[in-house]
Amino acid sequence: MGAFLSEAKFKQADLSDALLGLTDLSLANFSDAKLYRANLSESLINNSQFCDAHLHGANFHDSNLRGANFYSAKLNFANFGSADLSEANFTNAEICWTTFGSNDLSDVKGLESIIHHGPSVIGIDTIFKSKGNIPKSFLRRAGVPDNTVRRIVSLSDAEAQFYSCFISFTEADDDFAERLYNDLLREGIRCWRWKEDAKWGKSLMQSIDEAVTSYDKLIVICSEQSLKSPAVLREIERALQKEDSLQMQRGRDNDVLFPVRLDDYIFEGWCHHRKPDVIAKNIGDFRQWNSSGSYQRALKRLIRDLKEG
Repeated sequence: MGAFLSEAKFKQADLSDALLGLTDLSLANFSDAKLYRANLSESLINNSQFCDAHLHGANFHDSNLRGANFYSAKLNFANFGSADLSEANFTNAEICWTTFGSNDLSDVKGLESIIHHGPSVIGIDTIFKSKGNIPKSFLRRAGVPDNTVRRIVSLSDAEAQFYSCFISFTEADDDFAERLYNDLLREGIRCWRWKEDAKWGKSLMQSIDEAVTSYDKLIVICSEQSLKSPAVLREIERALQKEDSLQMQRGRDNDVLFPVRLDDYIFEGWCHHRKPDVIAKNIGDFRQWNSSGSYQRALKRLIRDLKEG
């Protein structure tokens, strides 16, 4: 966490374009403040006041907004992707092209009273994480079609489970990565693997960066080849940083990185400053993945841990 501004008073302040990411802003007062395009991503902003604030284009990605009060706030084009909105209050807030992605909206207050000036982005992951407990009026006014709304509100708890994973691997381990990807999908675990899911027309590195940021868990296939790959090492670093950030925001451990090994290199040959953090985890053992029985036993444990993590 960066600056410590807990309980700070910003009422009626002009903080447009401010860089307030990775900041402790818990219990701060932003009432009637101007925060156009402000970056408040990955920050601790629980129980803060944003009543009547102007938040056009503000970025709250991956922030802790538990209990935050957005009463009558202007939130057009704001980004709440992956933010914790538990018990936040959106009564009479105004939105348009506002992004709700990977949020649990089931206990957010005031969604029925939001004023919609146009459509907004409601991610399918938000629908699953909320277990369908989102007011129909909010969904319709945000632009969700009626037939989709009917299906959303009928979701049962069992149907609404959502676990998302990014699979990090190198080309040398493609056969194993493809098998794991397909088996996790069959178990209802939503996965991202660049060969199947990277968007055409977008650079591969940009697609990977966006997926690592958006997804809840990172499965790293650890082999000698992968642990010598700069891209895989960067993804490990980002996952561990995300765990640290979530721990500071929520006060508890949050498992993001799930390493699985195909050989013993991670223990016997790998030299890296993050090695102690990685091997401190219980690393999945897929060394005998070509044996059906061994593979299925390891897969069963991984699925269990992903769903519990």
